Amino acid sequence: MTDVKDQLIDAALDHVAFDGWSEAALSAAARDLEITEAEARALFTRGPIDLALAFHRRGDQALREALKSANLAEMRIRDRISFAIRTRLELVEPHKEAVRRGTTLFALPIYAADGARAIWETCDTIWDALGDPSRDINWYTKRATLSGVYSSTVLYWLGDQSAEHEATWAFLDRRIENVMQFEKVKKQINENKLLQPFLAGPNWLMSQVKAPPRVPDMKLPGSWTGQSASDR
Repeated sequence: MTDVKDQLIDAALDHVAFDGWSEAALSAAARDLEITEAEARALFTRGPIDLALAFHRRGDQALREALKSANLAEMRIRDRISFAIRTRLELVEPHKEAVRRGTTLFALPIYAADGARAIWETCDTIWDALGDPSRDINWYTKRATLSGVYSSTVLYWLGDQSAEHEATWAFLDRRIENVMQFEKVKKQINENKLLQPFLAGPNWLMSQVKAPPRVPDMKLPGSWTGQSASDR
């Protein structure tokens, strides 16, 4: 069953560049594989949106495998993040137009939640692969901030015509630097003895927030924090 789904995704990619993630692309893929549209619909019950999401999640799985085999131990946290996002985009470089069509699909109000969930899943994949130990409010804030960095980088990448996407990687470095500066200021505020009495309540409240249990396929919507100075 999984093999057929992968084959349908591959077949659809030949048509998505022209038809987008559409019923036409799904139907054409089914014809290419010589299966009925009903059989294709059984695999992707919501049609094109499920097909697009399957393509996205396959990219996340490829990223997970790539990060497992990468040597990340000597990298600073910011370099690991940059490497992970860059790798995710390089993996789908051959299908850049399919990614562009996907962003158009997910921009539709009816599918906006699906698009946001897909980005969240990618960022959760990255943090999990990097060994994120947080189980408190930081679990959410790390993924939320990374979602902003990742999504803006994807949009920049889609319009980038520079050699080997050099402009995109420079943009990504600037975005990460912006986040690191924000975290630096936040850390200074938290360590300010004059402000600590005012922060006691909010900090206690946030300490009560826990990350969800690691249940397979459990996906939740949502700055990476808690880094040591050596990580920066």
